[in-house]
Amino acid sequence: MKAITYSAFGSAREVLTLVDMDCPAPGPGEVTVDITMSGVNPSDVKSRAGRPGLDRPVFDQIIPHSDGAGVISAVGDGVPGSRVGERVWLWNGQWKRALGTAAQQITLPAEQAVPLPATVSDEVGATLGIPGLTATHAVFSGGDVRDQTVLIHGGAGTVGYLAVQLAKWGGARVITTARGAGLDRAKAAGADVAIDYSAPDLAQQILAANGGQPIPKIIDVELGVNLDIDAEVIAENGRLNAYGSAKNMTPTLPIFPLLFKAVTLEIVLVYLLTSTERRFAVDTLTAALTDGALHSPIEQIFPLEQAAAAHEAVEAGNRTGAILLSTGA
Repeated sequence: MKAITYSAFGSAREVLTLVDMDCPAPGPGEVTVDITMSGVNPSDVKSRAGRPGLDRPVFDQIIPHSDGAGVISAVGDGVPGSRVGERVWLWNGQWKRALGTAAQQITLPAEQAVPLPATVSDEVGATLGIPGLTATHAVFSGGDVRDQTVLIHGGAGTVGYLAVQLAKWGGARVITTARGAGLDRAKAAGADVAIDYSAPDLAQQILAANGGQPIPKIIDVELGVNLDIDAEVIAENGRLNAYGSAKNMTPTLPIFPLLFKAVTLEIVLVYLLTSTERRFAVDTLTAALTDGALHSPIEQIFPLEQAAAAHEAVEAGNRTGAILLSTGA
């Protein structure tokens, strides 16, 4: 199979290499998937560039990327043979493993290959592992959102855009923050109200959009930036689910307002969902996809040999959709 690999940290053009290699045969409980599309996520490019505290990659040779879609071509012992030929999407393809989805094939545990609804394209399937499951868990962790108001910071981003759609599908009223063209994008996703996050009276606008009432649930992409706003607008016994804080990695916690509102703060890391959480998120995401409730925009698809350009597109930011690799498999 053809695969993209790296053995040292560095820029995409310096370290990403196209190679020919064998794909491991599936062992007990495993499947081999012929990959058609590989999703390129910010976490993938950050891992390739190098993480703090690491001088070199954990494995001698890494095939990057955790997300993908394709068709099961072989199964190991204990996996029904009927799964051969099944279209699937993948999660945690390269989490704590050397061989991810930036290749024409991958072998991994069978539960990490999820049946893809017939109405859903491989392109969309390759966006579900990290963005899709993060959005699903962030929206529904803590219980049903029907008839609640949910505040989603960053509703124009990849995860936020999906979270807006999922919350609306779940019966919530959605207030979101964005900026510029992102305001229209978030509204197009279904948000009832979209507010410019740079507004000096952001907290007041959020409360006014909810009839003056505090918000029972907040989903946050930039926890460190928004903590004071969140603490001001969240309801008593409210829930704050945060999946990012890139602009401030060492935020100061406003403990007094959070404590005296008995706020539940959950830090969401999609790679480490428990088996119960994962099953619920997968089932919920599948139901939303089957209902036709999700639009997952694709910005650009690169051929496998242009993986470096795909990584650079993700690093450049300001995207309105997912970046994928087409493997040619």
